[in-house]
Amino acid sequence: MENELELTKKRLTELSRRAFERGIQTSSDFLSPGEQAEAARLRLPEPAVFEGGYPEAERRVAVFGGGEAPVICLEIAPTAPKFAGELTHRDYLGSLMALGLRRGLLGDIILAEGRAYAFCLEAAARIIERELNQVRRAAVRVTRAEALPEGLASPPEESVVAAASERLDALVAAAFRLSRAESARLFEAERVFVNGLPARSSSAKPEPGDIVSVRGMGRFRFEGALGETRRGRLRVSLRIYGR
Repeated sequence: MENELELTKKRLTELSRRAFERGIQTSSDFLSPGEQAEAARLRLPEPAVFEGGYPEAERRVAVFGGGEAPVICLEIAPTAPKFAGELTHRDYLGSLMALGLRRGLLGDIILAEGRAYAFCLEAAARIIERELNQVRRAAVRVTRAEALPEGLASPPEESVVAAASERLDALVAAAFRLSRAESARLFEAERVFVNGLPARSSSAKPEPGDIVSVRGMGRFRFEGALGETRRGRLRVSLRIYGR
C-alpha cells in the first residue's frame, strides 16, 4: 500500500500535468514543509509555486499555471476578550478540526493581539464562517481579512544569542533557552525538523536560511554565525518565531 507521501507526489504530478495540458490554474491542499521539499524535487511539466497567504508561511499550497493562490485569511476573535482567557494555537486548531475539516484545508494559524488569523482554502472558509462560534469556552466571531495586519506578515527581528557551537542541538538549546540535555531529548523524541524534514543528526550544522522547527515549541531561521564572545561561545543570528 502506498504511503501518504507517495500519494501526494502522484496528486501533484497530476495537477501539474492538467495545468500544462489545459492551460489552466490548478492547486493542491496545504502542504507541510517536508511535502513542499519533496514536491520541489519532482520533475513536473508545469512548475509549482508555493503560497501560504503571507511571505513567511510554513504550510503552503502548490499552485500550477500562474494566478493568485486560492488562500483565504480569516480573523477569529473572541466576542468578549476580557472573559476569553488566553487561547492557544492548539485551542484554535482543535476547534477548527472539530468542524470535521481535513488538515489539508488549513494552513498556518497566527496568534496576535488576543485573536487568531487562520489561513485556509475556500471550502474550509465557508464552513468556518457558518459553523465556528466557540473556541474552548469563548464565544468568537469570524470575519474575512484581506491580509495579516501590518507587521505580522514580516519575519521576526534578528536575535543574537550565544551558543556552544553551530550544531543543531546547541542552536535549539540557545533559541529556546534549554540545557543541552533538554535539547538532546527533543532529538531523541524526533521533535526537531529542518526545512520540514526530520533532523537526522543533532550534530549536523544548518546552512544560513534553514528553518529549524521544534514540535510544540516553535521555530527559528538560522541566519549565520557572527563570531565568538569573550568567553569563547559562539554568537549566532536567529529569527525566532516562537519561544
